[in-house]
Amino acid sequence: MAGMVENALGFVPARPVVWPVPPVPDVRRVVFRAKKILVGLVFDAAHLEGSPYTFPEVQTLLDGVTVGGHRLEDQRLILNLRAAWDALLGAVLAGQFTLSQDRYCALHRLVAAEEALAWGTFRTGSVEVAGTTTYTPPPAETLGERFAQGLAALQEFAHPVHRAVNFFLFGAYQKCFWAGNRRTARLMMNGVLMQAGLDALSVPARARREFNEAMLRFYDRADGREMGDLLLSYAPDSYRSSGLAPS
Repeated sequence: MAGMVENALGFVPARPVVWPVPPVPDVRRVVFRAKKILVGLVFDAAHLEGSPYTFPEVQTLLDGVTVGGHRLEDQRLILNLRAAWDALLGAVLAGQFTLSQDRYCALHRLVAAEEALAWGTFRTGSVEVAGTTTYTPPPAETLGERFAQGLAALQEFAHPVHRAVNFFLFGAYQKCFWAGNRRTARLMMNGVLMQAGLDALSVPARARREFNEAMLRFYDRADGREMGDLLLSYAPDSYRSSGLAPS
């Protein structure tokens, strides 16, 4: 498993630097800042999934006003993301966020409610990734053991940014759920970041094509270096001002 994390999923930054982290994480600050941009966080995540909602429409829906002309499943995607973000921010603020299967499944239960074949539990059958040429997700019966081994291996990454990005890569690669894997893995990634006092990281809507193409290369090559660097290129300004993100 260690070899898989290091070679297949391990994120090695293209430009290694000494990345400072807050000695005393100001969790209240990062949660407050995430709440201030929550509409944008939800809009970005939904757009990556092909949501037709515009930013103003997402804002209207999250304000409690329905928006006409959209399918119920498109509305559900937005509201599910809002519920999952609310739960994540609450857990981080209360000091209850853990990098665990229980937390992963709890967030998925909100992300994929009424969307996936089942939500809040690992899949029990096979899935595919459209657009890949060589990748086949692991068999369902191996997921529990793979996840436990993966969490143990991820603890070897001392820096929270390494651990967070690698969790996203690991979760996206294993595809533990019927659907909603990338969304849930990014939420877990942000839980690790915010727990360490670092601002939430969002893949901007404008980067949808770039992100999706890089993900397909990640699946086919089983190499997380490009994807890891790409994620950090989307990091908020607070990362750049402290030397966290590559320029």
